[in-house]
Amino acid sequence: MSRPIYEDPTLDGAADPVVIHRRGATEWWMFYTNRRAAHTGPGVEWVHGSPIGIAVSTDGGASWHFRGNVAGLDDPADQGLNTHWAPEIVWERGAYHMFLSYITGTPDRWPGFPRHIVHFTSPDLETWTRRGIVPLASDYVIDAAVALCPDGLYRLWYKDEAHGSGTGVATSPDLYSWTDAGVAIPGKPDGIPHEGPNVFELGGHWWMIVDEWRGQAVLRSSDAVSWQRQGLILDEPGIDPADRQIGRHADVVVQDGWAALFYFTHPNTGTDHTADLDTPLARRSTIHWARLTVVDGELRCDRDVDGLALALPPDAR
Repeated sequence: MSRPIYEDPTLDGAADPVVIHRRGATEWWMFYTNRRAAHTGPGVEWVHGSPIGIAVSTDGGASWHFRGNVAGLDDPADQGLNTHWAPEIVWERGAYHMFLSYITGTPDRWPGFPRHIVHFTSPDLETWTRRGIVPLASDYVIDAAVALCPDGLYRLWYKDEAHGSGTGVATSPDLYSWTDAGVAIPGKPDGIPHEGPNVFELGGHWWMIVDEWRGQAVLRSSDAVSWQRQGLILDEPGIDPADRQIGRHADVVVQDGWAALFYFTHPNTGTDHTADLDTPLARRSTIHWARLTVVDGELRCDRDVDGLALALPPDAR
């Protein structure tokens, strides 16, 4: 129960998953940050220089097979090894849209290096066309989440490191032109810093989850604009020996009456989520899933589940 469903066979650092059905096929594709767990460079260089990996499932998510890394995501002006994090991918308006966190180079520390969210499109999840940097509230933004909201606008939520590591939000009529819409969830000093927002509709409510590095905070909304905090999920260890950590940076795939939540952990650090990730064994990360349901207006999370079976969307049946 709660055992890993995917381990990257090349860099051993699968993180920040997003899962999407490939239209016209009986396939689910997982895109993920492919961290370099065995890299021996200084500081946090191992977290940078990461490509975006792809794994594919043909059995509803029960098993996943590495397909390679996404090519063509670098700015043409940037030479050498660059950093790709936390892709968000949606099918809207006749195309797949990727919103990718991008950093030039491979920094060995966290502060001082601009980071942007870059928009790409694809007809098939294989070939991606760069559309440009999304203009947001600062030059230190990562972790996009995108959804079409009840008012007819698309919203892009993101971590804004320049403003207390809260969740900023922008709106768009078409996914190409964006307008700053302020702060959705405050970080420091008025709130709790966090990252990795994910937004979805389930059980008659809109939900946002954010990674507070102690589990995922849950927020509920009736309109995907105003949010009320509900509590934490994935803050308690799972049963499986490889799932004793908090659940980190997650994605949600909504099904009929429930949803699959995909998250990652560091399986070799036990329950101590503050442990130093200073060895390849500790840095290693794996992907898991949990089951979400809504009961009496509350989001419930069952981490100790097995036998994932995602149903294909109606247009694929």
